[in-house]
Amino acid sequence: MNTIHTLGFTVLSDQLDAIPIHSEQCRVMNTISPNSYGVSTKDSIFEKALKTSDYLVLDGVYFAFSSLMLQGKNIKRNQGPDVFYHFIDRLNKQGDKAFFLGSSESTLQKIKSRAKNEYPNITVETHSPPFKPEFSAEENAVMVEKINAFAPDILFVGMTCPKQEKWAIEHRDQLKASLVICIGNVFDWFAGTQKAIHPIWFKLRIGWLVRIFLRPEVFKRNIGNQMLFFWHVILIFFKIKKYDTRSNYWIR
Repeated sequence: MNTIHTLGFTVLSDQLDAIPIHSEQCRVMNTISPNSYGVSTKDSIFEKALKTSDYLVLDGVYFAFSSLMLQGKNIKRNQGPDVFYHFIDRLNKQGDKAFFLGSSESTLQKIKSRAKNEYPNITVETHSPPFKPEFSAEENAVMVEKINAFAPDILFVGMTCPKQEKWAIEHRDQLKASLVICIGNVFDWFAGTQKAIHPIWFKLRIGWLVRIFLRPEVFKRNIGNQMLFFWHVILIFFKIKKYDTRSNYWIR
């Protein structure tokens, strides 16, 4: 399986087919983008969650700017929607089980309905956790119990970044799921509660621009983190700042 190490993160640069669905141990797949990189510089738990993921894949193309600029290597693009549709299609072909954790009960019902129509061979179960910054021990126990009772082949988690990534890594060893995939906003796109970005815009590499028009509040919230990523890459490129890949710490 091909990976590229950049800015302290080991990122998958391979076909998604290289990732097996079934395994005796639960594995976690997270995504990385300029925004999540920026968040990770301020949240050490989130940073550790990304770095200890079993699979870390690109969300979009722009995090690959770091490996292109600093190492002359490109990273294979895998959008969040690409990841979701790739794996749900494989589940359908194999007649496997999927569990959706996150979002509202109404959104989850729309997900179950669409999955039943378009992916009839998949058995689907869902759970809507409370909408709050942090879950109690009791709430976490309920989620783990429901997931384990269903024992899904894939657990899709959609609780927004960075909560979903941290939750998946924290509970990885307790889950009876072969693969956990954090996909965030894809829940709403698949359910139809938010307008999905057409795949053509992702192929043209301007999906981010379309999203600005569709969700300007997200752009305003994330722009600082995104600019921090590009600023760090520029500092390293011009040798103003150095990142020690062995210790995973900045050398100032």
